[in-house]
Amino acid sequence: MPRQSELERITNETSIRAQLTIDGSGRNDIQTGIPFFDHMLTLFSVHGFFDLVLHAEGDLEVDSHHTVEDVGIVLGDAFDRALGDRKGIRRYGNAITPMDESLAEVVVDLSRRPFLVVNRPDFVPVNTDFDFLLLKEFLRAFSNHGGLNLHVNVSYGENQHHIIEAVFKSFGRALDQACGLDARIKSVRSSKGKL
Repeated sequence: MPRQSELERITNETSIRAQLTIDGSGRNDIQTGIPFFDHMLTLFSVHGFFDLVLHAEGDLEVDSHHTVEDVGIVLGDAFDRALGDRKGIRRYGNAITPMDESLAEVVVDLSRRPFLVVNRPDFVPVNTDFDFLLLKEFLRAFSNHGGLNLHVNVSYGENQHHIIEAVFKSFGRALDQACGLDARIKSVRSSKGKL
């Protein structure tokens, strides 16, 4: 059975439609109205081999926060639905990715126990439409709605674009690994017998 989901979320602040195939090839059609965010989600899709259609309209005249957070909610829900009972998945994933002078590691546990830890070096933010605080809001929403224990560690970096790009690539790679199926796992990967 294909691991797919399709959903729509409409609020007074945003309208978002998403189609996800976990076992894909990285094909995507992403339009959020925030070009840098589109680029990062494209990297996430490509490096995670997730087929993703995501169209979002939000109150960007206010700022990007509502759109970014709500996309995190929708993507977290999409993965949760597509994973179903989570039987047979590896559950854990990790990836370390360089991007020029930056290095980021993401570790994922699909435990249904959401938690987010983000460690990053101090750096001077640049004026962009998408900064590290927005990244954290996206990850928090994704973690809460997807049931992920998610740890992000940025070892070093100077360019905010490169740091965020390394995080998105690592996140895609780590989540692909955690979602992967293993024939040795007959139920869920837990000594409790339940996630």
